Amino acid sequence: MSGHSKWANIKHKKGAADAKRGKIFSKIAKEIMIVVGASGKDVASNPALRTLIQKARAVNMPADNIDRAIKRGTGELQGAKLEEIMFEGFAAGGVALIVQALTDNRNRTVAEVRHSFTLHGANLAGQGQVMRTFQRKGQILVDAAGVDEDKLMELVLEAGAEDMRREEDQFEIITDPAQYPAVAEAINKAGITAASSEVTLLPLTWTPVTDKAKASSLLAFIDELEELDDVQNVYSNFDIPAELLEALNK
Repeated sequence: MSGHSKWANIKHKKGAADAKRGKIFSKIAKEIMIVVGASGKDVASNPALRTLIQKARAVNMPADNIDRAIKRGTGELQGAKLEEIMFEGFAAGGVALIVQALTDNRNRTVAEVRHSFTLHGANLAGQGQVMRTFQRKGQILVDAAGVDEDKLMELVLEAGAEDMRREEDQFEIITDPAQYPAVAEAINKAGITAASSEVTLLPLTWTPVTDKAKASSLLAFIDELEELDDVQNVYSNFDIPAELLEALNK
């Protein structure tokens, strides 16, 4: 799992440091609109909304942006009606992919994602064929430097985490999605900064990718998908060695 965790952290740091902050805010705003429309704006009774607000604050999204997204979700402010589309498929080498999109134009989004899959020699799969090999979990990554492992373990388990383990220079904390807000809040209150924190889809099995050219092509494909305006998240089960990931990101 170290390859995937390392890549997730590299992507997180890269995304937080680059000039695409506006796009990040837009993606989070869309997610907020969806969860508010489905479950209401009461943070106390909507754990998904709490999670997204924590995610927004972690990337310094302005409070006004968060408020506008909530109001669009409730209908207090006008905005395009969004729907979620989940694409499932396989990249070269049998690497599993799940693409989550939020869109106001289904035909446009389907065409763009299909084009990207075709361009990279990937194949779309039927509904559920890939999803069944993933599980929804809260995942929090904490840099190990300066953190007492025993104290962190005690803290997160008391807050409701399922597991914590060390992956090279990080601690990975896994939670049930319902317990994620409480665990994330406990970490924050303890003054510990998470390198990455989200509710995500984690694979039940992993597909090793050790060839440099194939790894580079796969990551370019995922980057292209993530650049599509309607794509929110891309989940995959690739397992690329950390050393190879670091070489590709230099």
